[in-house]
Amino acid sequence: MVLKLKSIAQVAAGAVLAASIGTQALAQETVKIGLIVPLSGGQASTGKQIDNAIKLYMQQNGATVAGKKIEVIVKDDGAVPDNSKRLAQELIVNDKVNFLAGFGVTPAALAVAPLATQAKVPQVIMAAGTSIITERSPYIVRTSFTLAQSSEIIADWAAKNGIKKVAALVSDYAPGADALNFFKPKFTAGGGEVVEEVKVPLANPDFAPFLQRMKDAKPDAMFVFVPAGQGGNFMKQYTERGLTGIKVIGPGDVMDDDLLNGMGDAALGAVTAHLYSAAHPSQKNKDFVAAYKKAFNQRPGFMAVGGYDGIHLIYEALKKTGGKTDGDALIQAMKGMAWESPRGPISIDPETRDIVQNIYIREVKKVDGELYNVEFATFEAVKDSGKIKK
Repeated sequence: MVLKLKSIAQVAAGAVLAASIGTQALAQETVKIGLIVPLSGGQASTGKQIDNAIKLYMQQNGATVAGKKIEVIVKDDGAVPDNSKRLAQELIVNDKVNFLAGFGVTPAALAVAPLATQAKVPQVIMAAGTSIITERSPYIVRTSFTLAQSSEIIADWAAKNGIKKVAALVSDYAPGADALNFFKPKFTAGGGEVVEEVKVPLANPDFAPFLQRMKDAKPDAMFVFVPAGQGGNFMKQYTERGLTGIKVIGPGDVMDDDLLNGMGDAALGAVTAHLYSAAHPSQKNKDFVAAYKKAFNQRPGFMAVGGYDGIHLIYEALKKTGGKTDGDALIQAMKGMAWESPRGPISIDPETRDIVQNIYIREVKKVDGELYNVEFATFEAVKDSGKIKK
């Protein structure tokens, strides 16, 4: 009787083990991507663009790579870093994700970096733009941009094009500091002068009192950095405060394509340096813009391209590893990868794991009744000078 009971227990244990193995095998057939983006609050347009672009890429390229099904688990952090950290922890522990991706603002990316390191999970930055981000974890790779890439280029252009006095307005967090810190030395070295500097709150900013200081400084131009999603509100208050005679220059975040048409004619003539314009003339971009408009009934901005290229990087890394999800192998596969993006040729620097890309100088013009950032100069294969200088 004891023997019989023992054999029944053995059979039951064997069944449990078999079921467990079956569950594990099923789990191994799915690659999970935890997408942490702001879908509410002031940076909501950033998250929506990234989420839309990933959906579009998967519609175009399928939801299976190297024999593995791709599952994207979307979480809204509202661009609040405490939320980002909590959600990342849940995704790693409960959902067993193989990738963390998104990150609409720098504080969110930095909050999650230690978790990515501890879990050895690749963290793909599709939005946040401070130079230091990729240095915070060996598992971070970026497909967006850095503020240094654009800020130095627009500084050089301004100094060479008759702009002598600039008043600077930047959001009061790390990317705003980067934008100003890379703009100012280059501009002053070219003979220019920064006559006023103001930092505005990141969350729910009221630009009006700061804009009055800009106006009082009587500059030739305003250097502006506000994150994607806030450009529309900035330009509305810029118009209301009567600053339309002062030229707007800066990195391209303030003139993001998805909000540009709503800014009105006050945006005409703004000159920015940036990684992407919906008016970029390549066939690859024309096809991307057409597909995005058809799918979502709006124009893609640069955040959409960061998401589109981010999911492409994940797909191609999985192809290289044959579907294996070991974090170190995936990061190694991503290093040095190069491809043609809607923004132009891009690559992942094998040393820094950061984006290398063209930066374009653009002017807001009216084309067929709509406002576009029309490119008129190209700087090829720009690396992040924030790392080069260290």
